[in-house]
Amino acid sequence: MTQDNHGLRERLERGLSELGIDAGPRPREGLLSLLTLLHKWNRAYNLTAVRAPEEMVSRHVLDSAAVAPFVTGSTLLDVGAGPGLPGLVLAILEPERRVTLLDSNGKKVRFQRQAVMELGLTNVTPVQARVEAFEGPENGYCEVISRAFASLGDFVSLSADLVADEGRWLAMKGPAVDDELSGLPENVAPVASHELTVPFETGQRRLVILERTDSTQGRP
Repeated sequence: MTQDNHGLRERLERGLSELGIDAGPRPREGLLSLLTLLHKWNRAYNLTAVRAPEEMVSRHVLDSAAVAPFVTGSTLLDVGAGPGLPGLVLAILEPERRVTLLDSNGKKVRFQRQAVMELGLTNVTPVQARVEAFEGPENGYCEVISRAFASLGDFVSLSADLVADEGRWLAMKGPAVDDELSGLPENVAPVASHELTVPFETGQRRLVILERTDSTQGRP
């Protein structure tokens, strides 16, 4: 991938600019290093169906970065993180945020750990476990995010004990997410829905933010 590194850098920087994300030199280098590592590991371990590095820029890194403006909590749990997306990208863009990556697939968690080590990410904790068996911190996480992990209802139900009392769920979904709203628990409701335009991608992406209806947290 070295011979195309300049082109990937330009694609990444243009994409971040279109998303309105003002990433400094260190985060940009971190995202490029993540791309290099993901491409290298993917050839041996089949971590993702996306093979071309330039597609990884848009479909993985920029897709993950698109939600960054809406992630505001100091602690974040990425459920069904796979090779660490979007959690690794969000951790690179915001080094002060503590991010936990949760997945049950051993080879994907091994990649997460390798990325954390090689990129020097002191704010990321990879965990290999099923979400229903995972015991998080006593007070839960400020935010729990998923990217194509499960249906909206299953995502919320399985992670209900992991969200702080006044925390939020962030679900990265496609345009058909409205069909899943009927499956939500009675005490959870969407409080915001954002249409996301991912640079170099034609497919539609939506971010649905949910809260407990009995929460005292102020509404957006």
